[in-house]
Amino acid sequence: MILAIQITYFITAFLFILGLKKMSSPTGARAGIVWAGGAMLLATVATLFTPGLHNYPIILGALGLGVLVAWIAANKVAMTEMPEMIALYNGMGGGAAAAIGAVELWTGAQGSLGITVITLIGAWIGTVAFSGSLVAFLKLHSWMKERPLTFPGQQVFNVLILLAGAAAGAAYFLYPSLLWPLPAFFVLSFLFGILMTLPIGGGDMPVVISLYNAFTGLAVGFEGFALHNDAMIIAGTVVGAAGTLLTQLMAKAMNRSIGNVLFGAFGAEKAGVAQEIKGSLKSIELEDAAILLAYAEKVMIVPGYGMAVAQAQHKVRELTDLLEKRNVEVKFAIHPVAGRMPGHMNVLLAEAGVPYEKLFDLEEINPEFPSATVSLVIGANDVVNPAARTNTTSPIYGMPILDVDESENVIVIKRGKGKGFAGIENELFFAENCRMLYGDAQGVLNDLVQAVKRL
Repeated sequence: MILAIQITYFITAFLFILGLKKMSSPTGARAGIVWAGGAMLLATVATLFTPGLHNYPIILGALGLGVLVAWIAANKVAMTEMPEMIALYNGMGGGAAAAIGAVELWTGAQGSLGITVITLIGAWIGTVAFSGSLVAFLKLHSWMKERPLTFPGQQVFNVLILLAGAAAGAAYFLYPSLLWPLPAFFVLSFLFGILMTLPIGGGDMPVVISLYNAFTGLAVGFEGFALHNDAMIIAGTVVGAAGTLLTQLMAKAMNRSIGNVLFGAFGAEKAGVAQEIKGSLKSIELEDAAILLAYAEKVMIVPGYGMAVAQAQHKVRELTDLLEKRNVEVKFAIHPVAGRMPGHMNVLLAEAGVPYEKLFDLEEINPEFPSATVSLVIGANDVVNPAARTNTTSPIYGMPILDVDESENVIVIKRGKGKGFAGIENELFFAENCRMLYGDAQGVLNDLVQAVKRL
């Protein structure tokens, strides 16, 4: 039986890797999720046959409850709320790993001293991922301010909490008979996860979600050693590695180090750098915008977080279909950190039925902006700000951006005159070839669709 379970675990690990590979492409993402989900089901069933396993009523009851809650939540949650759902479920994975570590440490079942240390590390990482992901969820769901929440001496205080947690873990390791170190270790780890995430703003959530995804994977891998579970070790390591690489890619897309994201409080009210921009904001009438789009040769659509907030992706698709019927070439330019999770814009546009082949990332699409008749920016700000290329004093200087300003004409749909997450004015909005179309993205796009139909 043990051999059969181990073979099943290796098959499971293979399916996890296959699923992850398929998720790297939009066309294979759905199949990848099915493969990974099937692997998880296979691993769960195999685990139920582990010799000596008991408490079956509790295990099966927990499984049933988890499936029911996940099924209801997944069907109820809107696509625009996907970032917070991912943050929450990712946190649940870290919490599960932490719970495994807590049971192993409390019962002393982990065995050798080396495994005890690994279990402690896994429990710490899982707890931090759990509490940090909860804060990320609260910020993304607007139950907490998205702006960084800071206080004087915060980083020093965080380090003290970290050291206190490490001391509690060391006390448990050295004196396992004491009762207080283990609860103190978990409480301090939980608090550190909260404190580490509070100073991170909503605009940095793509990096944070990726980072905590890596944390959860590593925690699962470490606790796999404690349980001698090969499936957990392999799957956790793969997820941890993938999450780490994705975190690095997201940070690179913002031209910032991971340390700066975690400890820089980027996006705080004081972060913006005052700068004098020549020119003025120039608005455009709805009918004029419709004419410009309808008679264009090539239109580039640049979606941003504002599109997600307004849930305007379906109107974007409707406008795209109308323009294409008029023989207008339409392409979508997607910045890696547009939105609140990796691939946020891709998910929303796919849900609205926009074909994958129309979506292009930054490197692919930037050379095409000079040939664009119109670039339509919908709720994006910092990712199209030319200051990232030209202003060495700007906090976003060096960040790769979409070269929207090189288009013949630019139309920006924006709710108001507010600044972006970086807290600075957008030079694009003051450019001679740029016009502002103010209003809620869904309402404006609906009016644009009607105006194009009338032409």
